[in-house]
Amino acid sequence: MAVVLIVAEIKNGEVRKPTLELLAQAGRLGLEAHALLAGAGVSTLADTLAGHGAAKVYVSDDPSLKTPFPGQITQLADTAAGKSSATMVWFSPSEVSRAAAPALAARKGGSYASGLNSLQADGAGWTGTRQAMATKVVQKIKLSGPFQVMVFSSGAFEAGGAPKAAQTETLPPPPVNPQLSLKEVAVEEQKGEVDLGEARVIVTVGRGAKDPDGVAFVKKLADALGAGYGSTRAVVDSGWRPHSSQVGQTGRSVAPEIYLAVGVSGAIQHLAGMSGSKKIVAVNKDPEAPIFSVADYGVVGDLFKVLPVWLEELGRLKK
Repeated sequence: MAVVLIVAEIKNGEVRKPTLELLAQAGRLGLEAHALLAGAGVSTLADTLAGHGAAKVYVSDDPSLKTPFPGQITQLADTAAGKSSATMVWFSPSEVSRAAAPALAARKGGSYASGLNSLQADGAGWTGTRQAMATKVVQKIKLSGPFQVMVFSSGAFEAGGAPKAAQTETLPPPPVNPQLSLKEVAVEEQKGEVDLGEARVIVTVGRGAKDPDGVAFVKKLADALGAGYGSTRAVVDSGWRPHSSQVGQTGRSVAPEIYLAVGVSGAIQHLAGMSGSKKIVAVNKDPEAPIFSVADYGVVGDLFKVLPVWLEELGRLKK
């Protein structure tokens, strides 16, 4: 059975959902999944990885890996892949993987692809697909050779499983290049908000909210649904929401069960980031808004008149 090594992504002391999705998908493809778990104080998360399909977990737990350099992850993945005899290494999308994954492919002389949202066996190799040109094109990418490195989009697959005891092996932390230094910068996060990459439901606000008060008003719907709260580039550029909330070609790519676009016109750059959503609901007063061309359900109306009705009904259902 072929072995795939999956590099775990950790945030706030938890394994992120995209990693669990990759572990589950490896099983569906008949692959034996191993995992690399690197960070500071992460050893206890090995059982989570095992419960979601990792037959073995390579653990590198050290304070020097609190905020790892991409080079450290590249080296650890190289070591773990060698120990496990893996012929593939999978990453979920992150700032680290964007640098570590292609570096690993170069080091191993392997093939490389990023932004994949599907994968299937193709003779002696594998063929993945990804969207391109702002969702206007679906590219098919064949990866061949003895070693492949792939980065998958969040929400590409379904996760499943529960924690169980893991078979682990400890890896020493790689040395840090003395010529490199790390400067930690405090970034203000929206406290209490659901991470867009983890959210089953996302409410996204667009220019139709008009101003910061309108943006705060639409957030009431996200709060009532326990949903992630996204925004379009126009909202971010206006300074009404942080860039971390931006969905689109120059922001986050998301794939929730339900995506509610409120006051969103549906520019093609925005559609590129939310096209993986299972169900799309749109509210816009312009019946010709492009968002309606991709929406499963649409309401033509003023969001300031539509949302109060929805919020009232949600309140009634919760009683």
